[in-house]
Amino acid sequence: MTTTMATTALADMSAPVLFKAACPDCRGRFELASDAFRLAIGASSRTTFYSFTCPDCRRAVRKPAGERIIELLTGGGVRTLRLHTG
Repeated sequence: MTTTMATTALADMSAPVLFKAACPDCRGRFELASDAFRLAIGASSRTTFYSFTCPDCRRAVRKPAGERIIELLTGGGVRTLRLHTG
């Protein structure tokens, strides 16, 4: 996923937020709405990732999520799961 987020209409805040993403398997590039993503935040960078299903090849994609990606996804309304640390 790139760190750029497609714009939503400012007058219509109910418009879905779109994110640019890419599949590492089929190399497809596309835009997905925030409800197509899941974000898991764990205790380390290894357990913090986002995932989605590629609309082209239908494979599950899982990629690491750094601070900037977390900020973009949570700001765009992506459903977030906080993993237990204890």
